[in-house]
Amino acid sequence: MSNFSIDPVVFDALASFKTPEQLGFGRVKSPVMYRANCIDGEWQAGEVGLYAPISVDPAAKVLHYAQEVFEGLKAYRVGERKPNFFRPLKNQQRMAFSARRMVMPEVPPEVFMEGISAITGLSKDLIPVKSGESLYLRPFLIGMTGELGMAPSSEYAFLVIASPSQAYHAGHMKVLIEREGCRAAVGGTGAAKTGGNYAAATLSAKRTQARGYHQSLWLDPVKRENVEELSGMNLFALIDGELHTPELTPTFLEGITRDSVIDLAKHLGHQVVERTIPIEELLQDIRSGRCTEVFACGTAAIISPVSVIADADDTAYELPQVDDLAATLRSRLLDIQERRSEDPFGWVVELEDEYYNLAETNAGAAEAS
Repeated sequence: MSNFSIDPVVFDALASFKTPEQLGFGRVKSPVMYRANCIDGEWQAGEVGLYAPISVDPAAKVLHYAQEVFEGLKAYRVGERKPNFFRPLKNQQRMAFSARRMVMPEVPPEVFMEGISAITGLSKDLIPVKSGESLYLRPFLIGMTGELGMAPSSEYAFLVIASPSQAYHAGHMKVLIEREGCRAAVGGTGAAKTGGNYAAATLSAKRTQARGYHQSLWLDPVKRENVEELSGMNLFALIDGELHTPELTPTFLEGITRDSVIDLAKHLGHQVVERTIPIEELLQDIRSGRCTEVFACGTAAIISPVSVIADADDTAYELPQVDDLAATLRSRLLDIQERRSEDPFGWVVELEDEYYNLAETNAGAAEAS
């Protein structure tokens, strides 16, 4: 474990922190956060301090040119003494990809793991222990240089904050096909996990929800003919007994849950097909009964069933089967994440002892080693 400093006040903050009975998702914050700066390509030693507003130059690149990337993952502590992560290096690798696209420095694996491990270790007593609950971790990287010229930042801040969260239930989703807008362009940032993509989807989300649906279903940005993703989730359809999902393109995000569902479904004996899925074909398959089930997946909700896909004219295509295979895959995946069943893929990573014991060995100290 590399050296990073811990402000002694965090121990008092953790000792006095009261977790509310109703957590929600992403609302309650652990009172501590991690930060490591990168200046002119050189990473500085990390620091753990109190969760608090950060000082940003009004001309910072993140504010004017959206130089920002982020990740989302969970730490679990269900029935176990020590918390564990689920495929954390996949998040680090995706963050590195996103950073390269946004002309930002890659967060090294050791810095990424130090950040999420330090916050998880210090917040371990705040992690809810019921199945489906977790400590949601949000690592993010922002450009800090206060110059208004159109050039990449020379100074960056990598931070990790955490939120003890209840299970996120999206319920049976009704999705609306987005026929007009697009969330990303060919050659753009669609495959990067950067805030601008989500900002671009907000107007559609507002219109979709105003019409009584839950999420927009995005089509390819060139012809608006092929299924890509929901605003924050990947899509699967059960067609003729096979599990189909849109093949990855440079215009939408490679989901870690998506990748896990593919591997798990194959492991359970299901045929999985990654291909271009024309929206008209999918709708016809629902009408004919060839497509019996549709579900979405992502870190927060894991797997959420879709009950209705509606077109722009409100024509509704109801799925005959809701939360059947989806429920099985969700249960199997959660069993692995929470260590109730065998992990044949090596996905689970337990928190290292040095981080688990941070509070006990470093209370009142200014340095952890």
